[in-house]
Amino acid sequence: MDARFSTRLQHAMHSAGLKQSDLIKLAQDQGVKLGKSQLSQYVSGKTVPRRDMLAALAGILQVDADWLRGAEVEPATIEPPAATPATKTPGQDVSSCPEIELPTPKGTAMREFKKSSKLDNVLYDVRGPVVEEAARMEAAGTHVLKLNIGNPAPFGFRTPDEVVHDMASQLTECEGYSDSKGLFAARKAIMQYAQLKHIPGVTVNDIYTGNGVSELINLCMSALLDTGDEILIPSPDYPLWTACATLAGGTPVHYICDEQAEWYPDMDDIRKKITPNTKAIVIINPNNPTGALYPREVLQEIVDIAREHQLIIFSDEIYDRLVMDDLEHVSIASMCPDLFCITFSGLSKSHMIAGYRIGWMILSGNKRAARDYIEGINMLSNMRLCSNVPAQSIVQTALGGHQSVKDYIVPGGRIFEQREFVYEALNSIPGITAVKPKAAFYIFPKIDIKKFNITDDVKFALDLLQEKKILIVQGTGFNWHQPDHFRVVYLPRIEVLKECMTKLGDFMSYYRQ
Repeated sequence: MDARFSTRLQHAMHSAGLKQSDLIKLAQDQGVKLGKSQLSQYVSGKTVPRRDMLAALAGILQVDADWLRGAEVEPATIEPPAATPATKTPGQDVSSCPEIELPTPKGTAMREFKKSSKLDNVLYDVRGPVVEEAARMEAAGTHVLKLNIGNPAPFGFRTPDEVVHDMASQLTECEGYSDSKGLFAARKAIMQYAQLKHIPGVTVNDIYTGNGVSELINLCMSALLDTGDEILIPSPDYPLWTACATLAGGTPVHYICDEQAEWYPDMDDIRKKITPNTKAIVIINPNNPTGALYPREVLQEIVDIAREHQLIIFSDEIYDRLVMDDLEHVSIASMCPDLFCITFSGLSKSHMIAGYRIGWMILSGNKRAARDYIEGINMLSNMRLCSNVPAQSIVQTALGGHQSVKDYIVPGGRIFEQREFVYEALNSIPGITAVKPKAAFYIFPKIDIKKFNITDDVKFALDLLQEKKILIVQGTGFNWHQPDHFRVVYLPRIEVLKECMTKLGDFMSYYRQ
């Protein structure tokens, strides 16, 4: 029944020349509350509406409600409505939905084009259905307090003036493609940064620039994994790692990070999950979403396990310059010159330029063992031609000289003080506890799900959004196994965080699922 409803809904929308956004707008005009994620669920066939919503949709689309529901009715009544002239609604491009007759000969079902099955197990809720609902609310004029995404610019963090000036002055020199790995000057500066991190044996040719680290993660997973290959990924994780491994045909195997031990990886769990099919292990250090920083002794245990089982180490270190409390970030690649490692970093977070899209990866260690894999990386790197050249042009400037991010992460600095406030505020709310983050700008608080009777953390996030206009990401969005956590981004100024924490505390005082 779900598939028949979905098919008929799509057919009716197409015949009426309506996109999803148009249908949502028409529903709003008639006083019907229809969310973007809600309609997407209907269109994809994942759920069917209640009778009142079904009647409303049928009325808007001018079709019979029983036909739309999928009932077996007489052929004369199940013909979808004839195409009607498209009526322009706000934000609609009429040319995109011209009047056409569907080419479906009598007795022949319309051919549908569905997304690839490779996406069935892909999750990226950092920009998922809860965010879609927030966008719908904002479009309707509601102000939403956003604690969901690590994007510094909207919260008043500015790119260093010298970086902006240098990019502007070099734009005319950045009109053509660069080498597929990146500009020599950018890679040279990254090589020197690798030396400062004590990563041995790195040459300019071992460095690849990318449109953010995200592109390079995807590239590395695609070049490495075949069907049946396994890769160890932390739980909670940054969900792009799991998504890219899945898309590449591999099998993500999640090892637990232990909240009772500062969110460090559980070594026993890692060992239990290694099989003959395990090719690599991923670490995210400093960690997103927990804000954990792994000390040298923890990294050594991971090295020992990787050495014993001959695993590749992928180390995501994009937050390595956002470490607080006078602690030291150690690159795991500096500790294992005998193992093949790929270290990822970039400027998005440390220089507050997430929109510039500039990241890099550094290949180090036993490159002989990875010769064929590196050939695959080179092939995919060549296929995308190069990363954006204007952003590459400022790497040398950004990595040299004064690092303005240091002013943010010491007492009195914005990130430091915002961390202090949000940590204390969350732990003061009955039923919520949190481990103090050591780096980055995230905290991953735990909810007492028995106290609040929470069984669905997506519903929790949606309820918080709809009642208090606060946007967070639920813990299962980070491949965490229980509905008992959520991530808070503490980039907003303290006065905004105070408002958010006050509203959250009030919400938790009465909320029950």
